[in-house]
Amino acid sequence: MASFANFGNDLYTGKRSFDFVGHRKLWFTISAGLILIAIVAPLLRGGFNLGLEFRGGSEFRISGTQTTDISLAVDVVQDALDSSSVVPEVTIVGSNGIRVQTDTVTSVESDAIVSGLATAYGVETSAVSPSVVDASWGQSVTEKALRALVVFMLLVAAGMALYFRTWKMSLAALIALLHDMIITAGVYGATGFEVTPAAVIGFLTILGYSLYDTVVVFDKIRENTRDFEDNTQMTFVERVNLAVNQTLVRSINTSIVALLPVASILFIGAFLLGAGTLRDISLALLIGILVGTYSTIFVASPLYAQFRINEKRVVDQADKVHKIREAQPA
Repeated sequence: MASFANFGNDLYTGKRSFDFVGHRKLWFTISAGLILIAIVAPLLRGGFNLGLEFRGGSEFRISGTQTTDISLAVDVVQDALDSSSVVPEVTIVGSNGIRVQTDTVTSVESDAIVSGLATAYGVETSAVSPSVVDASWGQSVTEKALRALVVFMLLVAAGMALYFRTWKMSLAALIALLHDMIITAGVYGATGFEVTPAAVIGFLTILGYSLYDTVVVFDKIRENTRDFEDNTQMTFVERVNLAVNQTLVRSINTSIVALLPVASILFIGAFLLGAGTLRDISLALLIGILVGTYSTIFVASPLYAQFRINEKRVVDQADKVHKIREAQPA
């Protein structure tokens, strides 16, 4: 623990430093590659695996089952619909629950499925809960989420521009947020994780985390680069890089503290309780926190430096620092 504290102190004082900003082209290339994969991979898989709430259909939940053999549910649905080509999605919920999802069925077919599931799993018909989900509900949720995202982005852009008194920090932060959203969504699409309303809530939640981490680093950058033209020891880019190093340990600690409870919720929700909502939210948060931490360090701050590196004030100050260094004896 002491060595890690010394490591953080060395980063803060500049005794030890990682050149995050100096290697920004490498990070930009990596991020561009990740974004490209995040866009192409879901397309190659045929799109996102949308949950029942988005595509519409029928759902049957069975509680208190004597067995969790999913093949029984598949056989029941195929017999009730008289079609072996129909393959329902069957999920084990908790230790003695089953969830069956199919395309929308008629009331007669629904009754046959309920009766068949009750017989197959040794429960009363009252233990089988049928429901029908209209796809328009999921579309409504998506539209509201997109509107909320647009409003959020606009407010963030205006708020950061006013707080930091520069639109370039605001733009860098927005690009980092979009970067996080695209890659997180791409992981869902590439791996086939089901996209549910809970997952959408998780997507929107990670925006707050990513923005918080970015604002903290940007605040340190603003402090380090205030009156930078009067400084003859470090260039503007070097002072931005110093700020990233000074907040590096804090970013790592914050991410670990955030990941531990999220990972616990994911484990409990997915493996112990079989709670789909907990699993979906925590999975989106887990991926988003990891991507958000990466973007704060490797995307947002280097991007801000890139936006300002060709400004006359920045160029003149860098030339002055380099001339002083060259004039100093070796």
